[in-house]
Amino acid sequence: MPPPPLAGLIDDLYYLEGTPPYARLTLPPMPAALLIVNLGAPFRIRAGADLETAEYVDGCVVTTPTRAVEFGYPLRTRSVGVHFKPWGLAPFLPMPAAELRDRPVTVEQVWGRPAVAQLREWLAAAPGPREMLALLEVELLRRLSEADGMGLVRHASGVIAATRGAVAIGDLSEAAGVSGTHLAQRFKELVGVTPKRLARTYRFATTVFAIDPAGPIDWGELAGAAGYFDQAHFGHEFRAFTGLTPTRYLEVRRRFLREHPGHVLDSWPLPAA
Repeated sequence: MPPPPLAGLIDDLYYLEGTPPYARLTLPPMPAALLIVNLGAPFRIRAGADLETAEYVDGCVVTTPTRAVEFGYPLRTRSVGVHFKPWGLAPFLPMPAAELRDRPVTVEQVWGRPAVAQLREWLAAAPGPREMLALLEVELLRRLSEADGMGLVRHASGVIAATRGAVAIGDLSEAAGVSGTHLAQRFKELVGVTPKRLARTYRFATTVFAIDPAGPIDWGELAGAAGYFDQAHFGHEFRAFTGLTPTRYLEVRRRFLREHPGHVLDSWPLPAA
């Protein structure tokens, strides 16, 4: 866990090196943003079935997504990255988060070529993962800036997270003493999506993490516990977020467990494409 003030913006920093379990992995939408600084061969990203796959050499920046993101990895990968809270990326962006919604960009497009080239050089020369993450933390602290409306968005997002998305958005704006329009605008600027959409994402994420692929699934009970109207509503949301039916999603999760028992990604909602 990074120290304050980064702690209020970041869930964790990580180092990744080795051979991916599959050439392609699909990450369903989660209430989080992502920064990857790539130190190995280029990787590829496809954000939605209607978009073309793009290659990323220096890394990528992904704001809170509304649809599944497919990552295509080289035979060996090496990178450092940051898992941000939904609002956490905003103080490091030169543009509103909504401009990047479902449109991953390179780190160079956000921070500029000279700065990113220097950062990658420093990271590559670091003696080990711990030192690399410390360097990335220093870079984040150096780039940290004020973001208008951060207190409002953080508080409202905290309520959404605490209720796992089961909160009336009108109640949030009323409690904050602002209009629904103002709240939605601030969310789009700092999170990239409206509070209603973020609530949907939290509810979906809660459901996905409740799935135990190793055991039997009562889809109706799962849907009800997550606050969906019925199983049909749950199925519609699941397909909208992942492009897969719940049963197909479970199949690919189970295949991953069979083919890669004990893998570090076993507990993550990451099906093989």
